[in-house]
Amino acid sequence: MEGFLLKQDSIHLIDEKHLKESQKIFKLLSNPTRLQMLHLLEQKRLNVKEIGGILNVEQSVVSHQLAHLKKFQLVSSEQIGKARYYQLNDPHILDVVNETIAHSDHVMRGKKHGE
Repeated sequence: MEGFLLKQDSIHLIDEKHLKESQKIFKLLSNPTRLQMLHLLEQKRLNVKEIGGILNVEQSVVSHQLAHLKKFQLVSSEQIGKARYYQLNDPHILDVVNETIAHSDHVMRGKKHGE
């Protein structure tokens, strides 16, 4: 069993503050509607009505989900005329999303990484 022990100064853990914040973001990303919204907003700036129409979701649901994404600084908005348009505020979050989707594809096809 001694062979499994590591020197404490050779490994590092994620500090509690970052661990909890990361957990919140992963929970946020676990919602399929929010994932679709991020994917859409990566492609184009859209308003609530447009997002609702594309996703076939009530505008109130879209607004509620956008509020969550905005709280975590993943989207931002701009008022243009009477409509508020949303865009991706933090494009590197899509790296996490796209890598997850790529990994999901490997799992669904029964392939190992790199195949």
